[in-house]
Amino acid sequence: MKRSWFRYLLTGAVIASLLLPAGVGQAHDKLGDSVEKGVNYEELDYEFDGPVLEGTKNVKHLKEVAAVELEDHEDGYKTTMADVYAYKGFAYAGTHLTGNNANGGVHVYDLKDPSNPEKVSSFADEIPGTWQEKVIVKTVNTKHFNGDLAVVSVQQVDPGNEDSQGGFLLYDVTNPHEPERLGFWEVDKRTIGTHELYLTVQNGRPLVLAANPYTDYFTHGESKDFQMVDVSDPANPETIYEFDPRELEDVSEDFNGYHWEAPDGKTRPVFNHSTMTNEQGTLAYLSFWDLGTIILDISDPENPEFLSRTEYASDQQGSAHSSATAKGGNILIETREVYNPTKEGYEESYGYTRIFDIKDETDPKLLSEFKTDLVDNIEDGVTFANTVHDPKVRGNTLYLSHYAGGVYAVDITDPSNPEQIGQYQSEWADVWGVFVDRNYILASDMQSGLKVLQKNNRKNE
Repeated sequence: MKRSWFRYLLTGAVIASLLLPAGVGQAHDKLGDSVEKGVNYEELDYEFDGPVLEGTKNVKHLKEVAAVELEDHEDGYKTTMADVYAYKGFAYAGTHLTGNNANGGVHVYDLKDPSNPEKVSSFADEIPGTWQEKVIVKTVNTKHFNGDLAVVSVQQVDPGNEDSQGGFLLYDVTNPHEPERLGFWEVDKRTIGTHELYLTVQNGRPLVLAANPYTDYFTHGESKDFQMVDVSDPANPETIYEFDPRELEDVSEDFNGYHWEAPDGKTRPVFNHSTMTNEQGTLAYLSFWDLGTIILDISDPENPEFLSRTEYASDQQGSAHSSATAKGGNILIETREVYNPTKEGYEESYGYTRIFDIKDETDPKLLSEFKTDLVDNIEDGVTFANTVHDPKVRGNTLYLSHYAGGVYAVDITDPSNPEQIGQYQSEWADVWGVFVDRNYILASDMQSGLKVLQKNNRKNE
């Protein structure tokens, strides 16, 4: 039986009408439906008694211990929080553009006392007209650099702005109180930049996997949406590989980088939205929207090998948004960001999660599909509020960020039978990212900032 800590219902009229003003952030798919991220609750009249946490199993004793609001930009405009990452007791929160304003940078919080996060620095806000969604931090030891390396995605608000440039920044955050810029990797100026990325260390060699949506399309195939970059020398990042979807049997040579004539007869959107690797950094998982999650063998980074991809029923929107692995890399979690639940020719549903057996990486087998209580509320119209967003896994628990749904906790002890064991919703929930670290869970809320949920038990992970 599904159980939740706290839930409230929003009427279709409310959600459909309460989208943030134009410019808050283009939808994914940017070239498809036009809808902004974020749910505006300013006109919503409902009573709220504070977050209620009630769950079972390993989330039974979870509680909210801190809520830190993201301060306004120094120029006076509001900045919203994007994704969040934690490393060595510090939280790194990216920012999302608001209106035509940007340059919120990355905000660093000391979590020594999780009930009282202390902001200690901010960085990566120096490139005009850009926003900084994603940050990954790992320890790197090469002949050029020894310390904690942060990579930050950089996206242009307007590629027509001659002063802006997309790609990713590299920073030394060995001392998180004083981040130091090391280098910048640039994507083709004609595209928006790097949307999501991942930093892996393969046999001591640091590699950045960059998802640069629409690069293939906007450059007419000259550059590709997925690029792998050697950052052994952070001051001189070197592109070593690009993935071309035209290498796949189901993609024609005249593919224009976005409009895919799929085997089911439909024209489907294709672009690289996100990237991940396994723990060893030998397998890459590329979220390629309606082309599915692509699995590459990158054990030889200069010469990756395509292994397989996930596929969809003809009536399913693909929308492969993000991924995570579980069970020692034998299970793949795929989240699908579907925000138009009544797209002609497809099932009526918002985005939900799919779980695959990938013990044989060349043949993913669908085990189950996990749907929350929001995904069938199609009367709410075109909105991000009801779709799943990002997955994170700790042991046998899957945590899902879910915008207005907050954070869901799902028991995947049996991946073929996932069971919801909890849900966290705070006031005006609009959760972008979730991250699990030590005995706490971080949630980045676009509306209200950083939330810290602490676990009082360490058993049955």
